[in-house]
Amino acid sequence: MPHIPSSKTKPSYDVIVVGSGAAGGQTAYTCVMEGAKVLMLEAGRNYVPETETPMFQNNSQAPLRAGSTLDKPFGFYDATIDGGWEVPGEPYTSASSDPARKFWWWRARMLGGRTNHWGRISLRNGPYDFKPRSRDGLGLDWPLGYEDVAPYYDKVEMLVGVFGDNHGLENTPDSPAGCLQPPPAMRAGEQYARAKGKKLGLPVIPIHRAVLTTKQDPDVLPKKIHPNNPKAQRLLADAMRARQACFWATPCGRGCSIRANYQSTTVHLPPALATGDLDIVSNAMAREVTTDANGKATGVIYIDKTTGQEHAVKGRVVVLAASSAESVRIMLNSKSARFPNGIANSSGLVGKYIMDTVGASLGGQIPALENLPLHNEDGAGGGHTYVPWWLYKEQLAGKLGFARGYHIEFGSGRQMPNMGTAAGLDAYTNGSYGRKFKEDARRYYGSFMGFAGRGEMIPNDDSFCDLDPNVKDKWGIPVLRFHWKWSEHETRQAAHMQKTFAELIEAMGGKVRSKPETDGAKAIEAGGKIIHEVGGTIMGADAKKSVTNQWCQTWDVKNLFITDGGPFCSNADKNPTLTIMAIAWRASDYLLAELKKGNL
Repeated sequence: MPHIPSSKTKPSYDVIVVGSGAAGGQTAYTCVMEGAKVLMLEAGRNYVPETETPMFQNNSQAPLRAGSTLDKPFGFYDATIDGGWEVPGEPYTSASSDPARKFWWWRARMLGGRTNHWGRISLRNGPYDFKPRSRDGLGLDWPLGYEDVAPYYDKVEMLVGVFGDNHGLENTPDSPAGCLQPPPAMRAGEQYARAKGKKLGLPVIPIHRAVLTTKQDPDVLPKKIHPNNPKAQRLLADAMRARQACFWATPCGRGCSIRANYQSTTVHLPPALATGDLDIVSNAMAREVTTDANGKATGVIYIDKTTGQEHAVKGRVVVLAASSAESVRIMLNSKSARFPNGIANSSGLVGKYIMDTVGASLGGQIPALENLPLHNEDGAGGGHTYVPWWLYKEQLAGKLGFARGYHIEFGSGRQMPNMGTAAGLDAYTNGSYGRKFKEDARRYYGSFMGFAGRGEMIPNDDSFCDLDPNVKDKWGIPVLRFHWKWSEHETRQAAHMQKTFAELIEAMGGKVRSKPETDGAKAIEAGGKIIHEVGGTIMGADAKKSVTNQWCQTWDVKNLFITDGGPFCSNADKNPTLTIMAIAWRASDYLLAELKKGNL
């Protein structure tokens, strides 16, 4: 059986992958499709979306009408069955008591990790995003360029299924023909925002999202994705036939029992398991990477959470893909005589330059959207449109006061009601009740729109994580301590978001629901709240100034790779998951080639 207990692991594997989400799933998939024997260690329990996803339950059927709670921050039906910003028995600490300096660390303890509940926005980094320092003198350049990653973006889009289209906009890369699925129709509010946003210069276009709008072609795509590999083509074709196109019934954050949206558990792992070359051990809390006298990685020590016992597994190559901060935790805890400060940390940069996405939001009420005819706008579990960053030239000229940009995400439509459907209506209804209140609720339902900015953070010396010298988790493993600080580039960006959102709401004839915040330090979301943390094991061209090379291979330990967001040198305004998968695929191809040459 591919899902095995700790007692059934093999004496040794070609590759050990720690983590099962976007990075771990992609890494394991790439390796086993080429014949490598892989062991995957997942810190959470097994999870089967096909049987566990609440596809047709209404929010009204759930406790608190599916509202958020401490253990379910995104609501009762959210796919994160175990995890959140707080995980029992697995604390983390903050170096500062200042709320503005706190970092919120999200962890999903389940097979597939965050890919089960994420927003599935899948945007390519552009050429500027890989060379930001060359453009404005700030931050760090990647040791690779867009042209190096583009072929892997192509393959990931075809594999997971991404809808969207091309518009030829600056630093917003188009995809070659055959990569993207057709986008769904815009909702009424999105169409209205597009029409009224034109006079503000806002390009409202279909977003790219990892949801199938049509069935994948099992006769064409596998041959493009795996040329000259008949076995991989056959297994992938079978997996694609098992996926169905979205029928717009269920919020994507619940997971998907028909495999219409991308989850590692429904896209990467089924064909990978079908090879017979992947073993998965769930509830395996990785503690450290082991090494020999020469400093070569030999395997991983983990705690079996079901028994509390320690186990050691061996492999020719170890890949950390546990999420950027989790991989840092493992590395810093992997101490030896050769690596007293943690494995592969001769540069002293493990844990440095962690980043999150800049976030700020504002909502408004749009009279033009009142009393619309009843219709279903559930759609693809999130916005069908967005605004990519549109002020590159003004920014480069120094006219904005902050160095990096943001995109705008929309929340609109007459979607499934939740506990807050009628909340706050007193500002519009003068406290109506009874029949009049019901009429008002129907009138205003669907007329509210929310706008959220997602912007780039520049890495800085004040944002990093290390090991807390005193605190350990329930298994006795030292935990991470976070140090965090936004720079003025990020806070000014957040203030600009507020101003833009207010202007767009007013252009639509609406009124903002709260006064736009001019102080960006008050408008900006706390670090970690957007759940896009990257960095901590940055890649580079110089071993003294980075942790890995461009192949996500650590400089100090040639058979240790990090394929999650840790090697990111910057955190563009594009959501990072698509880039994580593309970089992981590229690194895995290199890893496999080096294995065949005997270099690892």
